[in-house]
Amino acid sequence: MANNFSLSDQPLESLARLHVPPESGSVVTFWGRVRDHNEGRRVEGLEYSSYAELAVKEGQRIIDAAVRRFGLDAAQAVHRVGALAVGDAAVVVETASGHRGEGFEACRWIIDEIKHRVPIWKREHYQEGDRAWVSCHHETTTTAN
Repeated sequence: MANNFSLSDQPLESLARLHVPPESGSVVTFWGRVRDHNEGRRVEGLEYSSYAELAVKEGQRIIDAAVRRFGLDAAQAVHRVGALAVGDAAVVVETASGHRGEGFEACRWIIDEIKHRVPIWKREHYQEGDRAWVSCHHETTTTAN
């Protein structure tokens, strides 16, 4: 499953790993997890929702742009949707490249772009019993930077 962006309602630990071509000397993986706090508040869990059709299209634009921009051999990202507990994986980004430098740069660029551009919304559940939508500002684009 090379060069792909997808959403999943299943635990990410059980999903297929990136197919790494034999010419790749570097594989970089980023796992984003649900933490137990945010902005001074205790978090008990959260939920992600998205506009799936647009999210997949925009996420795929990001992956395709990263492959071109950083000269990657392969890349993929998967973002969870639905209810997640503290410690669950929320997003995984994987890159394969000839050398580690472009792999690390691409991995960071991909996650930053996903957080900035892909219409995925996070609602945190707090220890006090209330809930709040957080980090819900996104810009979509049709250009591949």
